[in-house]
Amino acid sequence: MLLRKFIRNEAIEKDPPEIYNLRTILISLVVLSVIQAGAFAGCFLSMWLANRVGRRVSLIIASILVFIGVALQAGASGYIASLYVGRFIAGVAIGIASSVNPLYVSENAPRGIRGLLTGFYQLSIVTGLTLAFWINYGCTLHIEGPAQYIIPLSLQALPAIILFIGMLFANESPRFLAMKSPEKALAVLSKLRGLSADHPYVRGELEGIILQLEEERSLTAQSSGLLLIKEAFTIRSNRRRTFLCITLMMWSNLTGTNAMTYYSPDIFSSMGLSGSSAGLFATGIYGIVKIVACFIFIVFVTDSLGRRKSLLWTGIVQGLMLFYIGFYIRFDPPSGSSGPTSAGYVALAAIYLFAAAYQFGWGPVVWTYCSEIPAARLRPLQMGMATASQWLFNFVVAKATPNMFATLGVNGFGTYFIYGSFCFTMVVFAWFFVPETKGNHQRPCISKRPTKFQAGLSLENMNELFEQNNLRGKFTPSRFEGGGNDRELKSDSEVHPSIEHVDDVQRVV
Repeated sequence: MLLRKFIRNEAIEKDPPEIYNLRTILISLVVLSVIQAGAFAGCFLSMWLANRVGRRVSLIIASILVFIGVALQAGASGYIASLYVGRFIAGVAIGIASSVNPLYVSENAPRGIRGLLTGFYQLSIVTGLTLAFWINYGCTLHIEGPAQYIIPLSLQALPAIILFIGMLFANESPRFLAMKSPEKALAVLSKLRGLSADHPYVRGELEGIILQLEEERSLTAQSSGLLLIKEAFTIRSNRRRTFLCITLMMWSNLTGTNAMTYYSPDIFSSMGLSGSSAGLFATGIYGIVKIVACFIFIVFVTDSLGRRKSLLWTGIVQGLMLFYIGFYIRFDPPSGSSGPTSAGYVALAAIYLFAAAYQFGWGPVVWTYCSEIPAARLRPLQMGMATASQWLFNFVVAKATPNMFATLGVNGFGTYFIYGSFCFTMVVFAWFFVPETKGNHQRPCISKRPTKFQAGLSLENMNELFEQNNLRGKFTPSRFEGGGNDRELKSDSEVHPSIEHVDDVQRVV
């Protein structure tokens, strides 16, 4: 039997080979992966949808699809086909939302708090996962009968209701509007920034957006889907960003964070927490740690420390934590029901530190980074590819981890070494290929008072950032120097104080 060639355990050797049949495997694949398959498809649908009907309407459509999917799941009443269809439709909605949501936020956010606002997307993910766990846990303890699963399934619609109502009153993305109607984009920017439409900052920001769109349109005469895909992979600056959007989401999953989330009860049990209630409670605390760490990071750190440094330091911490856990399970595992040893309590702390480190780097930073680096016309396409990569490797990790735990040594200690090695590899990757986008570059000296420009790069400066030869070098946007757009800097006496901080120092229109 083929399975025996790569899965080694006592059960598979002794059981009748007929029970390990194709039907069983396919059913298992469907149950674990229907929602992920839908999300994967939704990511590709979002590439077309976000540019066709806009970011706002795309999110409204996603919320409606969630209603349909949840209704089919909650009302399945034993009809498995209805449950599968409902999960697939909900998955499509999740794929659309996971692509468009960070994109929409980054296009609306002021550059100085772009990391904070897009980071809230990751915070909402970990909060939702934790709430879902405690809801399921409570229903298991206190509810009997069909309501035990109907209530959790129905509550999936609550975030969609909030999204639907919120988007009815929200504005469209100014960068999407600038492609169609600059006048509407100007009105939205004025409302978002709380400034009049003729304010230099608002006029300057809109001019930067329109200038980038004009530069991108000059590269290709048309904007069909195939030409956009060609543009994403053949133009140097775009190719680098497409590569990063795909690979960063891949690495985010290969940290092992989803393995720890999906199988945390088994992991805590392998460390000596006997009894299902103890393991489940530890899992719930694991989720709370992620929420707290994510909140602290996006509020106090993300727009101060920067994206690149966050990825470097947290990758190292995660790798060290996983290696320690692996060594503990290999050389000092708990025996019987005696509970964790002293080293075991350190290993438990290492799990929580691993979770916190992920929320300080490879969790929220990746979503922020992938939503801010794409070119304006390619933003839905590149963000769609990023989230498709995220769901693909989410599926890979979810399917591979149980086999890794079963085959890579006692209690799967080798699993921690593999994911830990990925973490260290990610650090090397980030060092060579991930430039800083927060804006730690030196502002050109236009007066006798040289200053550090720390507010962050505008989305319109990403093209030039990814065109430079050395991605690890200091970056100074040429727009500050009047390069490439026929705009010269004024002297200090000529620059009005209200526009010294504009993304691209613009002439007052």
